Amino acid sequence: MRLWKRLAFALCLVMLPHAQALAATVGDDGLHKQPWFTVTFKDIAEDIETAAAEGKRLAIVFEQRGCIYCRQMHEKILSDPEVTDYIKENFMVVQYNMFGDEEVIDLDGEELSEKTAARKWGFVFTPTIVFLPEEVPESGTVSETAVAIMPGAFGKWTFLNMFRWVHEKGYDGDEHFQKYHARIINELREQGRLGAE
Repeated sequence: MRLWKRLAFALCLVMLPHAQALAATVGDDGLHKQPWFTVTFKDIAEDIETAAAEGKRLAIVFEQRGCIYCRQMHEKILSDPEVTDYIKENFMVVQYNMFGDEEVIDLDGEELSEKTAARKWGFVFTPTIVFLPEEVPESGTVSETAVAIMPGAFGKWTFLNMFRWVHEKGYDGDEHFQKYHARIINELREQGRLGAE
């Protein structure tokens, strides 16, 4: 029995650095940081082009210091490999501080801070995830051209299914996200894969 305990302890020591490397950290701004989030100059048009060059879509996530729902998103949803693997493969995620002062360049060329961008675009909840089009639009702002916006915190399947729906361009089709989500949930139930939402 002691041998098994020693082997288990040794395995934990080997795995611990890997687990810590994948875990979210908290930055100086008080926001949780995922190691796979992309840090950019927050020029939206440039970020859309960068994401497209990598075969991905741009998603912006607004968060704020002390947001319990943001923390839950990082600790409960973004800690799930099924969720993070899908997002990392298909999306470039850039984090914005709802009350931050970093410069942002909107799609209409206006230069503003993160906090004035949030006001301009009408985002008041954190987390809020904004999904941008595949290509830089000819005109409009982020809020006018976003293909989908997910305000607030949701469970795993709603969260993941929104990313899937955007990736599959469900916004161009006839199946509203709620119907898409319900269909996927039914399929998961039939497969016996549905856990607690």
